[in-house]
Amino acid sequence: MAAAEPIIAIFGPTGVGKTSVAIELAERLRQRGEDPVAISADALQVYRGLEVLTGAATPAERERLEHRLLSFVPVTESFSAGQFAALAHEEIDAAVAAGRRPIVVGGTGLYLQAALTDLELRPPPPPGVRERILREVEERGVEALHAELAERSPGAAGAIEATDRTRVVRALELLEMGEEPAPAGEGSRLWTAELRRPTLLCGLTMERERLYAQIDARVDAMVAAGAADEVRRADEAGASSTARKALGFDELLRGDIDAMKRRTRNYAKRQLTWMRRLEHATLLDAEADPVSWLDRQLVFPRH
Repeated sequence: MAAAEPIIAIFGPTGVGKTSVAIELAERLRQRGEDPVAISADALQVYRGLEVLTGAATPAERERLEHRLLSFVPVTESFSAGQFAALAHEEIDAAVAAGRRPIVVGGTGLYLQAALTDLELRPPPPPGVRERILREVEERGVEALHAELAERSPGAAGAIEATDRTRVVRALELLEMGEEPAPAGEGSRLWTAELRRPTLLCGLTMERERLYAQIDARVDAMVAAGAADEVRRADEAGASSTARKALGFDELLRGDIDAMKRRTRNYAKRQLTWMRRLEHATLLDAEADPVSWLDRQLVFPRH
């Protein structure tokens, strides 16, 4: 792969079919003599032991396309976007140096950003701070914590939905550390820095009701494949707070499959909204042969 040729980044909501698109594209690239490798950009697929729950590429899919940065972190350990960024840069740079075509595949916006840019990340909280705030969320509810955030930092609260547990917790962490969270209107751009390498960025979309039906069927398939057993084993092993953020982790511990479906659909809605703000990205209907479009861009690039 020549240095000027782009890496490929495929982003999209959970359940839209990113892995299938990457595999089919890789097969076309191999027909032209290329050597592709997928690099996962997913915050939860890094965990070993949660492969079914997180929808990680199966062994059969990994036979068809090598995937990097999957299933390598023990479920008991915390993991951050900063740690991921260093590893992703190393994988991408090594692939390019070896003449391979990196295909970055992910559904976590921050991890996609971390893989493709020199991301300036805020520091992690001191030990115990996150755990204390999470206990308060459990005791008082996320809306009460959002109200507290609104008193301490109205601008930051205005940028976060009252039900967005993860962002409320992170904003309160930053305040505890003496840092001001980004106010409404800031942080809406995808990239905090220039792309590290030329990148062909593709966002996969799907009609909303069709995607939701696909998500529901996917959750049923995960449960049938043993996702609840994965969660119980991870819980018994002492899963970290970051591993427990996996969609369906808490819901399957309670045996509430319908709640898992609702949470997954809501997450997909947020992913679609975020994706439509991506700069320099082409949005493609996942059911309208996005592979052919990507293939054409690589054979006949636009200048």
